[in-house]
Amino acid sequence: MITKNMLYDIMIYVYALSLLFYFSDVADASRRAKRIGTGLLIFVWLLQTGYLIFKLLLHIHSDVFTLFEYLFFFSWMLVTSSLVMSRFFRIEYLVFFINVIGFVVLVLNLISRPESFIPLATHDLALTLLYLHISLVICAYAVFTISAIFCCMYLFLHSRLKRKKWSVSVRRLPSLENIERYIFRTAIIGIPLLVLSLAVGVTSIIVEGKAFLLLDFKVFTSTVAVIFYFIYLFHRTMRQKPGYKTSVWNIAAFTILISNLFLNSLSRFHNWLS
Repeated sequence: MITKNMLYDIMIYVYALSLLFYFSDVADASRRAKRIGTGLLIFVWLLQTGYLIFKLLLHIHSDVFTLFEYLFFFSWMLVTSSLVMSRFFRIEYLVFFINVIGFVVLVLNLISRPESFIPLATHDLALTLLYLHISLVICAYAVFTISAIFCCMYLFLHSRLKRKKWSVSVRRLPSLENIERYIFRTAIIGIPLLVLSLAVGVTSIIVEGKAFLLLDFKVFTSTVAVIFYFIYLFHRTMRQKPGYKTSVWNIAAFTILISNLFLNSLSRFHNWLS
């Protein structure tokens, strides 16, 4: 067993098995392997949903939010998003790459420090706002993760087509036009979520009377990420720049967001990893 929690162990094993079947489909276009992988992924989602509900009920009156719960919720959002997208869109490889990240997040949770937490507000309004802030920012992270995957797919396909290197992988990917459309749509969804999460977070800080935290490192880097995403939108909509150039801005903004998770030691109130 990996951990002392049997349910979490089963979750990881089944998730890994699901990814193996998806990898078989990626490597050899096996529809049977893809169907089995999807079935196992649905089972993982059911386990994660049950576990998440249990954790929420267990800590419903808690005044802290742990790093473990934060990452677990993020992984659950990725699994949920991948299943929804696989149901309504036929985009090869997308489910596999989304869930590779989801699996990595779930495994990283094994080495998260149980005592690492963010203290929540004691004021009822501020507490509600903080829960809303956390929910919105995790949703934004999930959407931007998918957007970054689309960007990588775009850059890969663009490079292959430019060099006239044809392969099975190239033929199974959507067209550059469609991928760019997916990038834009995910950005349009993710940016308002991120902006709203920041607005709610700032409001909760003000309600708590801790306006000095507005100068925190996390607030600064999150604002920079938002600016980068708006630069992406500007280049995409106003200047009509090609997708391989705008994708770089999208990936740069996502890199800043992910860096936030590993630079929490520089924050005065998001110091989960310090």
